[in-house]
Parts: sequence; structure tokens; C-alpha cells
Amino acid sequence: MRQAGVNTVSLAIFSWGRIQPSEHEWDFDWLDCVIDKLGRGGIAVDLASATATAPMWLYESHPEVLPVESNGDIVNPGSRQSWRPTSPVFKRYALQLCSRLAERYRDNPYVTAWHINNEYGWNNRYDYSDDALKAFRIWCRQRYGSIDALNEAWGTAFWAQQVHSFEEVILPKHMGSDAMVNPSQQLDFERFGSDALKDFYKSERDTIERICPDKPCTTNFMVSTEQCSMDYADWSDEVDFVSNDHYFTAGRSHLDELLCSDALVDSLALGKPWYVMEHSTSAVQWKPLNSRKRAGELIRDAVAHVAMGADAINYFQWRQSSAGAEAFHSSMLPHAGADSKIFREVCELGEALKTLADAGLQGSVLEESHAAILFDADCEWATRCQTLPSTSLSHWHDVRTWYQAFLDSSSRADVVPLRADWTGYDTIVMPTMLLLSRQEADRIASFVHGGGRLVASYATGLADDRFHVALGGYPGLLRETLGVRGEEFNILGKLEGDPDDVGLSNGFTSRLWENVVTSVAQTARVLATYSGDAAVDWELDEVPAIVRNRYGAGSAYYIGCDLGRSDIAGFVDTELHDLVTAADNRVVHTRRRGAQADFDFYFNRSKDKATIHDVPGEAVFLYRADAVDSSAVYALDRSGVVVTASSR
Repeated sequence: MRQAGVNTVSLAIFSWGRIQPSEHEWDFDWLDCVIDKLGRGGIAVDLASATATAPMWLYESHPEVLPVESNGDIVNPGSRQSWRPTSPVFKRYALQLCSRLAERYRDNPYVTAWHINNEYGWNNRYDYSDDALKAFRIWCRQRYGSIDALNEAWGTAFWAQQVHSFEEVILPKHMGSDAMVNPSQQLDFERFGSDALKDFYKSERDTIERICPDKPCTTNFMVSTEQCSMDYADWSDEVDFVSNDHYFTAGRSHLDELLCSDALVDSLALGKPWYVMEHSTSAVQWKPLNSRKRAGELIRDAVAHVAMGADAINYFQWRQSSAGAEAFHSSMLPHAGADSKIFREVCELGEALKTLADAGLQGSVLEESHAAILFDADCEWATRCQTLPSTSLSHWHDVRTWYQAFLDSSSRADVVPLRADWTGYDTIVMPTMLLLSRQEADRIASFVHGGGRLVASYATGLADDRFHVALGGYPGLLRETLGVRGEEFNILGKLEGDPDDVGLSNGFTSRLWENVVTSVAQTARVLATYSGDAAVDWELDEVPAIVRNRYGAGSAYYIGCDLGRSDIAGFVDTELHDLVTAADNRVVHTRRRGAQADFDFYFNRSKDKATIHDVPGEAVFLYRADAVDSSAVYALDRSGVVVTASSR
């Protein structure tokens, strides 16, 4: 570990069974030994509460802690997180463990932070047990106060779903292969599940903090554009520092996806540096296709996390397991041993991170962009609903597409939670934000009226935060701000004899969804209409597709159809051109601002060599890159990185 430059480890995450071999037996000797060995070697410990997975004896003694699936099947032990977050029995045992750990290590100088549980919700995000039912009824009572308010919120008059007391509230369990869940009820169940796990985290954290108040607590979020299961904007208020597990998405947009996910994590960190708790040196073993990283990507990815605000880089795992479910998950020290490409690159990374730390990077924060792409957990959960006009929607994936399109246009946007303060941005983008409360709609209208610029996409603002469709025409609560009114949706697909895409008058193409706009405000200007044979066939010819509306001192763009990444980039180039730089779009640039210096990061996001000019400051770190001459020009190979520092 010293050879690789390791200076912190997260320890004992799945060690409950070894710490407590039986209900009345405790063994800390081995853990004392490991912590002491690490500490004497100059390596700090982020000590886990070890509650992520219970020992087998607990499951055997108390099978009632096991989660239940929607069809009534029991989730059996043998994997991770086979426990109910609402189980009082499981909580009692878990908090006892938290107390014993905190009491033993509260004064240990090598334990510098607490790692509470691990990846909450990985295997128990949804639980349909009797414990969950009791907790859900309490949650509903606290949220609505009266049963009449719940009936109104859930629209229970439809299909005779009225309940007359909170004791009649049910979970949205499996109701048959062709059944349709009440969307409002399902949305609340999603919120409840996030809250239930958050409450469990808070119980663990509070137990440890009462005994060990001087050491910070965190838990690892799971933010990537393939998973964002919790309302992490809500959770982020409860951690002393934000940490995240991110695993790369293989393909040509590998780096883009990493940057997009990190952009949201940095927003969750509220302007403070954050922590990469887990990522991989190369391939994982839990995807259908487990691609390895190419040469250079191990170091490039780690430094990219740093460029986006991370102040710590951890990998799962240190030594690659020789047995178990994750034996083929890559590690810092692989099966091949120290004489391996991966370990040599890990050691090289250790040197790079030390170089950046010595230059004063730690504590600096990511500089904001001028544009913010808004993300909301409710909207992501809503787009998974199976009773929408199309089941092909994904709010979070559309956030990624917009983020990549900004990069393709030689610009960069932040990704910011809807509930955050985004009023300091010049432009906000709302991709497929299906749900919008009256309060948030008013906040958006005020932003635009005061001089801001809004871009809203096709499935935005259709319903309120109860999943009630806003009446009077689409896009619901944003009609006045956007200056448009629509009456229907035209949904495309592979239908025999029908066109499966529709062209626009500006050369763009829609392949999924077109809003049938029937009127625009006098303050609005139509920028593109549907045109061509397919538009005629679908009775969309000359129907407005993209509209810009003047609203107060600002402007609002309505994109009434789905657009692909290249078309969105074209929209950014033409309509948001003030955000576009003259830089090569193959290179992405971020800046971290510190008290003494600013640090500029440049990454080659293409397969080809790229050249950057007028780079400020002095070179701090070059990787697969070279200075061309003395005039701040650098050439970056594939996966190339340039980091410079400018004194303030």
C-alpha cells in the first residue's frame, strides 16, 4: 500500500459476521490488529459500521428481518443487504453493533471517519413486508394528516381505490401481469423507500455520534447515469461529507458519463470537496458485458474525478478476491500480483495524486458553469411509470444526453438538483421533468421573468408533484412561461406502415414523441416546425416543434419533441451560442478555484490527438500529453490529461 501511495482505506464494511461470530460472542482482536498495522504504516481508516450485511446466525434466528418482494417472495440471505430497513428487530441488532464499534474506537487516532453501512438500497430499495406496510402507513399519516387529503392526492376515486382510514392503506404490490399501479401511490412509495433507508442511516449515524462526536460520518451514494436510486439531494443534508461510488459505463462516451455523474455529485456536496468511495481500476463482474479499461483510462478517470471536485480517490477493492461473487471484479492489486500493468498504473496514480496535493489542490472547489441542467428524483421515478404515453422515457438519461451535447458544443453545464439554489445561473435546462409542483413552477417563472433563460423539453411539466395532470393543455403549469399550448402527443415506434421518425424544418429529427402544439403566444416565435412526408402522414405538417417565448426580461425555449444528441448540440450551437467557446470540442476543460491558486484541467475525450492553445498557468501534471512550445500549447494523446496552476 505504501508503494502505491495509499493513505486511507475503508475497512470492515462486510465484517459483521467476523466481529460478532454469534449473538453473545464478540471478536475485535483481528480488527484492532489491522487498524494498528495500517495506522503505523501512515494509513488512516474510514471505519465502517459493518451493518451492510448481517451474519448468518441473525438470519437463522430472525428470518422476519428479510425483505419481501412485490409478489410475496422472500429475499433470502446470501447476498448483500438482505434486511428490511423498517425492521425493529434488525435495527436493534445493528445499533448494538454500532455502539460496540464506537465505544471501542472512539479514541483510536487511526480511525479518522465513519463509513455508515454501505450503498443503502442496493438490494433492499423496495420492501413489501408487514414492517414496511406499518411504516408506510405512518409515513402517509405524517405526510397528509388526514385520510381525505391522501385520497385527493392519490386520486383514489378512480377504480374505487378510496380508503377510509390509514389502516386501509396498502403497498403497491404485484397485482397481476396486466395490472396498472396507481402512479400517485407508486410515487409516494418511492419517496417512502428513500426516506425509510435514510432514517435507518440516521439511526446508525446518531448512535455512533453520541459516543464518538468528533469524527465525521458519511455513507456512499450510488450516482451514475445507470443508477440514482435515492433522493440524494435530500440525503446530502445528513452526511458530514458527500461520498460516491461510480463505475464507468463502457463505450465511446465513457468519460462524458463520468463527468455528468460527477457534476451532480459536486452539486450535492454544496460547494465542498467530496470523496470517491468506490470505483474500479478496470472491469467489474456484475454487468452483462464487463469491459476492461484501455491503457491510460485508469489514471485519466481518477484525475477526472478530481477535476470535478473530488478530494479523495478510493477503489474497490485493494486485493482482488480469490473467491466469492466479486472474484473477477478488478482491484488495485490484481490476481496477477504486483508485476502487472494495473498495479504499475495504480502506483503511477499514487504519484500523480501526491503531485496534485503538493501543488495545493486539496480544498479547492469546482468553478460553476453558466448553465445548469436540472435533475429531480421525483421526475426520474415518474418517468419509470408504466402508464405514460411512452414507456421509453428516462429523465436521468436525458440529463446525460444534454450534458454530452453541451460538451459536443465546446461548452459545459453543471447538473443541479431542482430543489437547490440555481438562480445564479444564466441558463437552466429541464430535460423530461415530467412532474413540477406549483411552487417550483412559480420559481422557474420568476427566474425567467427576471432575465433568465429556460430550455424545457418535450415531456416537461405535464403533471404536478402528486402526479395529477395539469389541466388546460400541455405543458401544464409552464404554459404561460413557455408561451405554448398543446392538446395531444404523437408517439412513434415500430408500427407497420407508419413512419417511425418525423423531420423538422431545421433539419432535426424526432423519433419518439411530438407534442401537438395548437397555439403559441403573441410573444412567442416559432423556430422550427414539423415538415416532410412523415409530418404530413402524422398530420403534423407545420405544427410548431421548437418555440422561443419572451417572458418578462427573459426568454424560454420549448422543445416539443425528443431530439438526439447531435441535434441538441446543434440547438446549443445556434440558440445558446453565448455559452459556446472556440475551443476544440474533443477536449473538456474544468477549473478548480483555491485560496492560493486556480487549477485548470484538460482531458482529451476523443480517440485522436488533440491540441489546446492559450493554456493559463504552469504545468503541474501531464499525462499522455506534451508541451508543444513555450506559448502554452499542449498536445494530448488519447486519454491525455493536462493540469496547470495559476497563482491568484
